Amino acid sequence: MKKIIATVALASTAFASLSFSGISQAQDTIRFGMEATYPPFEFFNEQNELTGFDVELANAICAELDATCEFNNQPFDSLIPGLKFRRFDAVISGMDITPKRLEQVAFTQPYYENSAIFVAGINSEVKEAKDLKGKTVGVQNGSTHQAYLIDKLEKQGVKTRPYDSYQNALLDMTNGRVDAVFADTAVAREWLVQQGKDQYQSVGEEVKDANYFGIGMGIAARQGDPLLEKLNTALSQVKESGVYQQLHAKYFNSAQVR
Repeated sequence: MKKIIATVALASTAFASLSFSGISQAQDTIRFGMEATYPPFEFFNEQNELTGFDVELANAICAELDATCEFNNQPFDSLIPGLKFRRFDAVISGMDITPKRLEQVAFTQPYYENSAIFVAGINSEVKEAKDLKGKTVGVQNGSTHQAYLIDKLEKQGVKTRPYDSYQNALLDMTNGRVDAVFADTAVAREWLVQQGKDQYQSVGEEVKDANYFGIGMGIAARQGDPLLEKLNTALSQVKESGVYQQLHAKYFNSAQVR
């Protein structure tokens, strides 16, 4: 029976200080980097346990490889540099596959089809994306959402305010410090279900741009690393076994607020 073990060095930010040598401590350990404030992909539950779609998917992949998963919490904008400097072996953190990122790292096949959406208050002036002119939009620093806003909307008068996490951006929106937040559709809808229902809503159409969101999310690995092929094979096996479909239904079917 294949083992599913998540060795999580997770005491708040303290678990970012695991072994940073270029080689995993054991052959059967895969060290994943992630930014763990991104429900439903990765987050801490009420018992302060790391969970989420990415976490369970990584565990399923490790099970196929007879390996142990180890998770390292890092700021999102440090994940690719940390991977390149061998602080971990792979990144699974709701990361979009983009041409710019492919210049630095390699990705598995997509494991989640992505889009993005704006969230604003029900009673705010922002009813459509065009209403964002002159408004301030919160976004996660280093994300494709930030790149999209800078490239596409700042020239139209939209102001961008970066945050270290989407949770802080959403919190500032509820406190009136930003007018809207731009995030992955699944993340925005999860927040609307859990915290923003009846006070906030998604605004406009989902944004699907292949240069930013349309390729999908993938697991990042170093270019030329044999681990990439193993991750791809295991990911295909997880999909073929039906485990992927079970996890998808568990984490995304409930997040359907528009």
